[in-house]
Order: sequence, then C-alpha cells, then structure tokens
Amino acid sequence: MTRNLILVILVVYCCTMKAQSQSTFADQWEFKGIAVQDSGYTIWGTSPIYDDDGKVHLFVARWPGELKVDPGWRTHSEIAHYVGDSPEGPFEFSDVAVKGDIEGKAPCNPAIHKVRSENSYAAHNPAIHKVDSLYALFFIMNTGFEEHPSNQFICLATSKSLYGPWEMVGENGKILTPPNNPDYWNYKASNGVNNPAFLQHPDGGYFLYFKSEKAKMGLAVAENLEGPYVQMPFPVTVNDRNIEDGYAFMYNGKFALLTTDNHGIMEEGGGILWTSEDGIHFDKYEKGFHRINQYTSVDMNTVAVHYGPKNRGYAKFERPQLLLKNGKPEYLYVASGTNIYGGDCTVSYVLKFKTNK
Repeated sequence: MTRNLILVILVVYCCTMKAQSQSTFADQWEFKGIAVQDSGYTIWGTSPIYDDDGKVHLFVARWPGELKVDPGWRTHSEIAHYVGDSPEGPFEFSDVAVKGDIEGKAPCNPAIHKVRSENSYAAHNPAIHKVDSLYALFFIMNTGFEEHPSNQFICLATSKSLYGPWEMVGENGKILTPPNNPDYWNYKASNGVNNPAFLQHPDGGYFLYFKSEKAKMGLAVAENLEGPYVQMPFPVTVNDRNIEDGYAFMYNGKFALLTTDNHGIMEEGGGILWTSEDGIHFDKYEKGFHRINQYTSVDMNTVAVHYGPKNRGYAKFERPQLLLKNGKPEYLYVASGTNIYGGDCTVSYVLKFKTNK
C-alpha cells in the first residue's frame, strides 16, 4: 500500500468520524409511519409504555373529529388506551382511561357552553410511567372553556394495571396548580400549568416538569409519587421563544428534556433536546428532532392541515413522547396538526432510534 493511499484512507476515516461525532439527537430518528389513527377521532398526544409481557400500550388524547383540533381539545379531549404487540403497531383500541365531565358530543358552539367551575374537563396530554408496582398516568384538565387556558392544571391517576381501574390522586386527581406566591415566575399564569413531564430522580424523589407562563418549562418536586409537589420559584429552561410538550428522561448520565421548538431557537417547527447536570438548570441544548419533511417524503400540496397555518412550507411534530428500553430511547411517538396522508383527522406518528450513544 502506497503512502498516498494510506493518507487518503486516513483522511476519509477522520472525516467520517467527525461527521458521526457531530450528528445530533435529531439525526438518530428513522420514520416508521402512523402509530395511531381512529376513524372519527382527532388523535393527539401519544404516550407509550411496555408491559411485563413486551406489549406496547399507548395512552392517547383524542376527541370527536367534527370538533376540529381547536376548540375540541379544550372541551372534549379524553385519554384512550391502545395496545399493540410491537412498538410499530398495529395498535388496537382497548378502553378509555380518563374522561372529563362533558359527555357525548359538543353543542354546535362549544365556546358558549356553560360549565360549572367545580367540574374538570378535557383530560389531555397524557404521560404514562411505572413507579414500583404502580402505573402513574399524568395529564392535564381545566375547569371550563370560559377561562381557558389560564385554568389548566395537572392531574395524576394511578392503577395496578394498564387496563385500569384508574384511581384519581387527592382532590379529583389534582396535583399541581399555578402558584399563589406573587414572587414566583408564573404567578397568575395566562396558561396555567400544563403538559406534565415526569422523572423519578435517580437519587430518590420525583421531578415533575411542566409548561407555564411565556411557554417556559418549570419544575415541581415531591418526596412521594402522589405528592405534595412543591414548585420551584423560577423556570428551568433558558428559552426566549416558545417551547412546550417536554418529555423528561436520563440520557448519557444527564437530565434531559425533549421539547418542541415552535419559533426557531434552532429550527422553527423542529425539536430541542435540553440537558442539565442537576435537572434544575437546562442551559445546554441540541436539535432533538427535525421537521417531518426531513424524515420522509411529504407533498405539501396534498397533505391535510388540521391545525396550524395552511400555507406553511413544512409539516411539524408536536408532543414528543419516548418509549424507553433499559433506560434508553428506542422509539419516539409524536402528534401533528398535519396528516401527511391527507386523512380527515389527525393521526400520531412513530419513529425509531437508530443507535444508542
């Protein structure tokens, strides 16, 4: 082998290794297709978990498709349970895990539907976890359309089985509401507290991340699963533009939050992986996922846009939720306001993690 050939091989090898080392979390995903679609229903947040037999259970926010994405999610969302033999499905409907106080279909104009403030409506954005022998289902609810979204709060229900029955924790399941202390960052938050992301701390105790004022992420901590959850007085992310829909997990020895990137901190319509040494200060980040168009061929002239601008040149993911295996990311489940296959309602999608760093 000549000296020049050896040099060429070394250059190619170094360039390849450099390219691999510069790949982001977003580059690790491979699009697999639809996770959940259900005729007549708008499908949104899709939270996965394995059972002891290796089946995959999805807890999904859904509501009648005739109500559109908005305002349907505010009034009639429920959490439905689907089951599949593998992470890529197919998934079959099993049961409704949590339902709000509104029964049946909405009146013609949900915006003027009068509700009683003591009731809880629209179970939405589920996050399913297992803690010891219990399954913990986190979700959000509200007290009615008139004050929405400032009246959003976080709930918890527990069960010994993924098939239920689900028992609400405390007062109607409510575990976190906006703070009463005017010195806190989200006092009288215009969007309440919402979009729970739960993490069992490796040293004990429980971290509950959430979105609140100015679409930043906050943190509440508890000694016990059922609470009480005590909120930190400051946000934990440094974003100056809207993020939401966090998923919390440990990644490469660090605390991680996978969120949307709604307005272009890195890429408008993509996602961000935030990391932290202590789980309290998230000031480092990289791309968490790309737009749909970068994972699969999408003809924006034929897609069905059910939520978001009709003339946007790309399709975006929302509400990222991970399926972990042995503590490592294996699959990503995401909602979207765009049905890239042109259907009458939204669906959720699934992507597979290529490698584990």
